[in-house]
Amino acid sequence: MDGQKTALVTGANKGIGYEIAAGLGARGFTVGVGARDTGRREEAVARLRAAGVDAFGVPLDVTDDASVTAAAALLAERGGLDVLVNNAATAGAWPMPATAADIDVLRSGVETNVYGVVRVTNAVLPLLRRSRSPRVVNLSSSVGSLTFQATGREDGTGPADTAYSPTKTYLNAITLQYVRELAGTGILINNVCPGYVATDLNGHAGHRTPRQGAAIAVEMATIPDDGPTGTYVDENGPIPW
Repeated sequence: MDGQKTALVTGANKGIGYEIAAGLGARGFTVGVGARDTGRREEAVARLRAAGVDAFGVPLDVTDDASVTAAAALLAERGGLDVLVNNAATAGAWPMPATAADIDVLRSGVETNVYGVVRVTNAVLPLLRRSRSPRVVNLSSSVGSLTFQATGREDGTGPADTAYSPTKTYLNAITLQYVRELAGTGILINNVCPGYVATDLNGHAGHRTPRQGAAIAVEMATIPDDGPTGTYVDENGPIPW
């Protein structure tokens, strides 16, 4: 695939996802704004275009097979894909102690935060295989670190939680399986933590801006061909698994 590179950012209509799209657009990417809400998606695309980004909308519900299949087909029609940023996520009823766990909430979290990543990644993988510099960036979190959870690192994990934190642990494990299977293919896959960002996901309680949180994802999406794969990092460096 020659010419301008194309990226897909899921959940890109607002917050960190929007800023990732803006950041990649500023680096010359054509950016697919993946979002399920038509109005918010179109508004985000318009804002990005007004800022000089070559953006287009991608109707996408990561929990729906047909929606994901259609999104992959749209990207194929437009010429392919070079970068996938799996950003879409739900926090559920955060925090949720294990002793008061709501199974339906847990199931919904895994469906979006883990199965959604697998569903989208597998759907666009044939397109990434055709790219000269394919990259996958998964938005994880330090709250998924088993090391931090086991040692009670409040700065790394926050309060005891069953609805959100374990989904990021699961995502970390799934990511490593992709890394193992795709070793040697040139597809570089990394997990990043944006930090505690003020977004709808946490009721805007975070102390970092979406643009600050997006920076590490943009960085890992644009690493060179000899860059790392299978890492779990934030802006300060590696996070213990």
